[in-house]
Amino acid sequence: MGYHALDPADLPPSQDHPCDRRSLTDAADLATLAAAVYTLEPGEDLAQEYHYHDQREELFYVLSGTLHVETPEEGYEVPAGETFVVEPKSPIRPHNPDRADEPVRVLGVGAPKFDIGKPYDPDTEGAPG
Repeated sequence: MGYHALDPADLPPSQDHPCDRRSLTDAADLATLAAAVYTLEPGEDLAQEYHYHDQREELFYVLSGTLHVETPEEGYEVPAGETFVVEPKSPIRPHNPDRADEPVRVLGVGAPKFDIGKPYDPDTEGAPG
């Protein structure tokens, strides 16, 4: 058996990420689940690019602020206390717009862990099939 009590503030930030990302996956050495806490200042994206996953299911629980999520069909505003769920092959761009008054803090969880996001260009691509 293994247990971990983690304070994201004690974890190092992920390198080369567009916002402050603290990996719970790395700290707990999780085998199949990707989990991280993100803090997005105004104008920052949560992920490195507009993307989708072939198999990964994701959920983003907004701890504070309002997360904005761009999709090919529409935009969503997800306030604190609510969750945004993403099915496989569904392109997203989670972000905190430049005009925001405050940072956004999000718990992001997805599985399987090793399904790396694929770039999506909304100007040239249809939704993945």
